[in-house]
Amino acid sequence: MIPAPAVVLVTGIQAAGKSTVAQLLAERLPRSVHLRGDLFRRMVVGGRADMTPHPSEEAVRQLRLRHHLTALAADEYFRHGFTVVAQDVILGDHLTEMVARIRARPLLVVVLAPRPAAVAAREAARAKNAYDEWTITQLDEGLRAETPRLGLWLDTSDQTPDETAADILTRAWPAARVP
Repeated sequence: MIPAPAVVLVTGIQAAGKSTVAQLLAERLPRSVHLRGDLFRRMVVGGRADMTPHPSEEAVRQLRLRHHLTALAADEYFRHGFTVVAQDVILGDHLTEMVARIRARPLLVVVLAPRPAAVAAREAARAKNAYDEWTITQLDEGLRAETPRLGLWLDTSDQTPDETAADILTRAWPAARVP
């Protein structure tokens, strides 16, 4: 059965598998968009302020702008009949803010929450290094202790990306909806 169009917001810490899983999920849907929130960060050429464990006001402002642009793009693609799979690192109160920014419904929130050891193994296998100022433990604690329990949380430690995408396809429409 093909699920009805929705906005699927996939979040988790760096190296949790968001990009890979979001792409695989979008590929399994008949009319879909994979929206990478980080693209909006990379578009800033001069004056970019990245998030750090102790971010500047400008870094937080730019993060909120990135989330705002992601929400606007998601809403527009959805309005034109696409299922949108949007993914980014959205932790803590930023997740609540992002849910409020996205107007399209149904909105499905999927949080990829593999164990820190699994994240470390995935990070070691990647060509890029996502952890410079942050540690896996810092982000994982922020995810588990400060992020509201919205939507469907998945421990994907023992799943392949294909298995995770299949799990989301099966479970998210009934279990990940947020008001």
